[in-house]
Amino acid sequence: MRITAIQLAYDDEESLADRTDRVAGMVRAEAGADLVVLPELWSAGGFSYRDWPDRSQDVRGPVVAALAAAARDAGLWLHGGSIAEHPASGETGPEGKSLWNTSVLLGPDGSLAATYRKIHRFGFAGGEPKLMEAGDEVVVADAAGVRMGLSTCYDLRFPELYREQVDRGATAFVIPAAWPQARVDAWRLLLRARAVEDQCLVVGCNTAGTHAGTPMGGHSAVVAATGEVLAEAGSDEEVLRVDVDPASVAEFRDAFPVLRDRRL
Repeated sequence: MRITAIQLAYDDEESLADRTDRVAGMVRAEAGADLVVLPELWSAGGFSYRDWPDRSQDVRGPVVAALAAAARDAGLWLHGGSIAEHPASGETGPEGKSLWNTSVLLGPDGSLAATYRKIHRFGFAGGEPKLMEAGDEVVVADAAGVRMGLSTCYDLRFPELYREQVDRGATAFVIPAAWPQARVDAWRLLLRARAVEDQCLVVGCNTAGTHAGTPMGGHSAVVAATGEVLAEAGSDEEVLRVDVDPASVAEFRDAFPVLRDRRL
């Protein structure tokens, strides 16, 4: 199984249209991969809070449509990172907001295979909690030969989410992020922690560059179920490619059956 994490760098000058075209081209260039993963909120800007309403779209809007076309052209599974979702239906959540941080998983035929609304919103009293609704559904999907648990960035700090995904059969966690450079050590540690404690393959795709005055952390990584880092990017824009054997997760769980000893 060939996994590609596109650690995208962007700044405040690049237009949404230009960025979307650039990303779609990068996805098409990965023809031959089984799974390509993009970062969180790359189209809206991970820390560009003021731009989220203007750059928000429905999950069937032009950004996802461009990604779907690229996935279809390249014949691969594409985790499109996440968008600032504003449903065309006018849906609002329990807090009266109409904006979500929503991940999209697209099939090799361009179909929308799964969506995930970020459960844990970062920003404490500001940022996501102020502007966005929280998701309330744990999502696990079969894609690219693995049972894939979906989560986003700040979710990584909440291990109970990943335990629930394991209970639903997950063998891999895919985690797009806009994790800043100031806390990148925690990002690197937690990717390995989630792999070790849940005996899952982990694919973490972070953002590079600087936008909204915030330097991003990079260091996207693919981590084996053993905790071994199979590949890790640096801090700049980079396309990370790694071949993994999906069967290695079950083999390691059988050889070292930690999960069978759970009491809680």
